[in-house]
Amino acid sequence: MNKRSIQRLFAVMGAIIGYQASDSIVPSILRFLAPQVKIEATGGIAIATMIAGAVVMYWVPVALTRFGARVLHPGESSLAQMPVQDLIPAVCGLIIGLIISVLLFPSLSNLSVAGWTLPFLLTVALGAAGFRLGYLKREELAALVFHKRGPASNNKTSKPMEVHKILDTSVIIDGRIADICKTGFIEGILVIPEFVLEELQHIADSPDLLKRNRGRRGLDILNKIQKELDVQVLIYEGDFEDISEVDSKLVKLAKLLRGKVITNDFNLNKVCELQGVSVLNINDLANAVKPVVLPGEEILVQVIKDGKEHGQGVAYLDDGTMIVVEGGRDFIGSTLDVMVTSVLQTSAGRMIFAKPKLLEKAL
Repeated sequence: MNKRSIQRLFAVMGAIIGYQASDSIVPSILRFLAPQVKIEATGGIAIATMIAGAVVMYWVPVALTRFGARVLHPGESSLAQMPVQDLIPAVCGLIIGLIISVLLFPSLSNLSVAGWTLPFLLTVALGAAGFRLGYLKREELAALVFHKRGPASNNKTSKPMEVHKILDTSVIIDGRIADICKTGFIEGILVIPEFVLEELQHIADSPDLLKRNRGRRGLDILNKIQKELDVQVLIYEGDFEDISEVDSKLVKLAKLLRGKVITNDFNLNKVCELQGVSVLNINDLANAVKPVVLPGEEILVQVIKDGKEHGQGVAYLDDGTMIVVEGGRDFIGSTLDVMVTSVLQTSAGRMIFAKPKLLEKAL
């Protein structure tokens, strides 16, 4: 039924109402306005009220539609922009509020002074309060429903809960996460937040060539993880509008999902530790699988450049570990045996200090 058909139907209803009102209501109104004039219901009055009722009711749907669109459009836009994971707890809160109002209705209906006004207002208030409370507590409700393990977890045959691994921008651009996933060492669900994708897209569209290449590399890595690797990937579409920093959003999301953040960002690593969020640092993993070098061992290296301190030389192992050779400046460009004196291990990497074996023998 189109708009014109609805208007014609309302016009017919208005004509019927106008005809029924011409016998009593209209003459009563006219007598009230002009009591000295004796007015009786006539055919002319009936026709006039029918026409007036049809005209008024013909435009009622248009007016109601415009008014409803003007009133409901802001709320409709807000609901359309609200993520599903935020809308579901809010609707659940609304339903609970309405159920409570239904339970209270019999008691309130016995109050003769209240009539229907108090139950109606209470229903609206409880519904709105439930919707608001459900939206504010959406994070706790999501964690309670999806991540809390009940008594069934004691069953030996039950499947262990899969831990969400949340990727940050730096570890995606780094690219090593794809190789680690390929080996099967990463279990659970890889979570890629939409705000991280937006940051990658922003980097990929940067006018700076280096940043643009890094952003495109990150997008290629994500495409490889989704299409080529046998891992479960979840695109998290929610956002935390009250937080502007991406690192803070990652920490908030990790708390919400009770997951772990995968990163190679030293600062984010520290922030996660302070916030009590589990973090998997790719650099820590890379350092852990490097060959163990102990003080006193001998290594064959090639000194390639000066060190920061006077007389130092710098060499590198095949895995990229930097070796600071005391007194190695005189051997730049040469390959020689060195003896390890100490090893410094940090989240930023591993550094080895050594001395030329020739100097050690001379001493």
